[in-house]
Amino acid sequence: MPQGHVHDRITLWSLPLIAGGTFVVSRDGNLTLLISGGFLFGGLMFGPDLDIYSRQYKRWGWLRWIWLPYQRMLRHRSFWSHGPLVGTFLRIVYLGFWCGLFGAIGLWIAHDFTDIEPVKQWVVQTVRQSLQTHPFEYFALYLGLEVGAMSHSMSDWSHSAYKRWRAGGWAGLLNQPKTARRSASPSLKTLKTKPDKNK
Repeated sequence: MPQGHVHDRITLWSLPLIAGGTFVVSRDGNLTLLISGGFLFGGLMFGPDLDIYSRQYKRWGWLRWIWLPYQRMLRHRSFWSHGPLVGTFLRIVYLGFWCGLFGAIGLWIAHDFTDIEPVKQWVVQTVRQSLQTHPFEYFALYLGLEVGAMSHSMSDWSHSAYKRWRAGGWAGLLNQPKTARRSASPSLKTLKTKPDKNK
């Protein structure tokens, strides 16, 4: 499959087309910004290769450890990480779990300093009102994330299909090899000494 820098170039070169096409169709600067921003984030930091030790994974910096359980649960290039719609949705739910956990810890710590019940009610009310008031904006952001992720997956699939076609012709395209489970990300101690690779 293409190396990490190839995926980055595909994302960056496609961004003007995504932004221009979105603005021509929608005539809305906010939707264009949401879709383009989602596409850029989805292609560079929130894409399918978070299931392995990759450029996307390393870009999370000191927060990248949150993706280790995700990597343990999924096979690389499985339907659950690289599949259309499902992969992006699963990553949103997974990241939402961590955001909720961090928020709950923050509220628990704040309990000693303030009354926590009004804060909880305000958070729930604000999230509910935001979802009811701006559903189309949330859909636009999701669409941008999905297109960014799919640009990655499509380049993986097309590159693999081309290699199979070169090796075995049309019969090679029909016989898809099973995906083997990849090794998990290296430990934090290994991360400091591991040389930076393209992927």
